[in-house]
Amino acid sequence: MNTPSILAAFGPLGTPELIIIAILVLVLFGAKKLPTFARSLGKSMGEFKKAREEFEHELTQAQEEVEKPTIPATAEKRQPVGASKDV
Repeated sequence: MNTPSILAAFGPLGTPELIIIAILVLVLFGAKKLPTFARSLGKSMGEFKKAREEFEHELTQAQEEVEKPTIPATAEKRQPVGASKDV
């Protein structure tokens, strides 16, 4: 038994369940702690979003770098066939 299958058995959370959870949080943490709890939760979500965006940027940058064709640099410049210096 893995955790996702256990959670899937409960189904989606509806409005009554969310209200009960909110009441339990209010009772457990108290009204004075909720603003600080919400503030820290918001900061955590912001940091997570920032880290996720940085990670996605790194992935797209790496993918573009891999897909970019590499042209080897030659040491000498190539001369056209008709332009010879020996004349």
